[in-house]
Amino acid sequence: MIARLNSPDYDRWAAQVHRTGGCRQPIHLRGKVDHYDRATGQLLHRYTTRNEPDGVLRLPCKTRRASRCPACAETYRADTYHLIRAGLAGGKGVPETVTTHPTLFVTLTAPSFGAVHARREQSGKVLPCHARRDADTCPHGRVMSCTTKHGTDDPRLGEPLCPDCYDYTGSVLFNALAPLLWKRFADSLRRHLAKLGGLALKDLRHHLTVSFAKVAEYQRRGVVHFHAVIRLDGPGGPTAPPPAWATADALTQAVQHAAHVVSAPAPAYDEDPARLFKWGAQLDIRPITLTGDLTDQAVAGYIAKYATKAAECVGTLDRRINPLDNLDAYNLRDHAKRLITECLRLGAIEDLADLRLTQWAHMLGFRGHFSTRSRHYGPTLGDLRAAREAHARNHDITTGRLPLFDEDTVLVISEWQYAGKGHSTGDLLLVAALTGTPAPERRL
Repeated sequence: MIARLNSPDYDRWAAQVHRTGGCRQPIHLRGKVDHYDRATGQLLHRYTTRNEPDGVLRLPCKTRRASRCPACAETYRADTYHLIRAGLAGGKGVPETVTTHPTLFVTLTAPSFGAVHARREQSGKVLPCHARRDADTCPHGRVMSCTTKHGTDDPRLGEPLCPDCYDYTGSVLFNALAPLLWKRFADSLRRHLAKLGGLALKDLRHHLTVSFAKVAEYQRRGVVHFHAVIRLDGPGGPTAPPPAWATADALTQAVQHAAHVVSAPAPAYDEDPARLFKWGAQLDIRPITLTGDLTDQAVAGYIAKYATKAAECVGTLDRRINPLDNLDAYNLRDHAKRLITECLRLGAIEDLADLRLTQWAHMLGFRGHFSTRSRHYGPTLGDLRAAREAHARNHDITTGRLPLFDEDTVLVISEWQYAGKGHSTGDLLLVAALTGTPAPERRL
């Protein structure tokens, strides 16, 4: 750290840190970019990393996981917020008239795989976890009752009352089949809307478009459930209003129908029969309005919060696990370790190979995208990043870092080589001081 502070190129290094937003694990690139006049072959501008600190250019890692890089994850969260809100209130290419379209906030949950410790509240008062006067004793000798009033940070939240009774196989298989269950839910939703409108399914797109954006959230017990914004548009997307019969009540009825009828089968293997998975009994459907408890800002903020998280809340790792790894060497909760072990066990079964449970053991079997959107919902993350890049380029031209020229008349030749990533321990302390972000904890 002292050597970096006394380095003659410290100011340039600090500028790179600020341009990466305080990224904890920046990508190091070595190379150059040349701009040539297409007509004359004259070199108009050259950038090279030879004069940069350590001879490299540092770029943000752009990860979405807050556990790896809080700075880049915050950018991802903000982009997701604006993406979701634009589809609710307009902006960024979406007309403001979209606020008049029927829109619901839907939460699809997982079924129960066994009793777990939970924090329960009623009228602002914390209730006992599982208070049972005549509680049964499970086959393993544990009384299925808990009178503790758990705090929000209680490490027992999500842990089974009896781990030996908990259906770890069902939990893992549900996570693996959750993307298929969502696809069938969306298909059933469109079929029921077509029925309500007296249309054939193939003709629905000429009258109505179902637009959605969803995010997957891990519950403390280790299963995913989906939060989705579902909106009804006219043909082609948000620029046209939906037909008069496509109301919020019709959408609510279609969501309720689809959530209760769809299912996803898990194949039979060894001596275990095939299983059928459905959504849980808890289904939350609420309209989104510009005023009230559930506004566009509240929904966008709620969904964006989960854009930077994965299964870390369950106590698992944020990277892939090798089947040969010794799980006892990691600081894992017992519940998470059992889920990972079950993924590895099922992943070795040939009949379940298509579920790729071994590759997604760190995600407890879930192999879908954390966030997806339909084509017509609104802007994409790529659109927001392209606008940011254009702004950065215009800023460089305005400040003289890049010459102004017509892109059609210039040939750009780039040569880049990967040179590593991350900061030294001393540099990390300086990054924390420069950007106001906390330094990462050292893990032994």
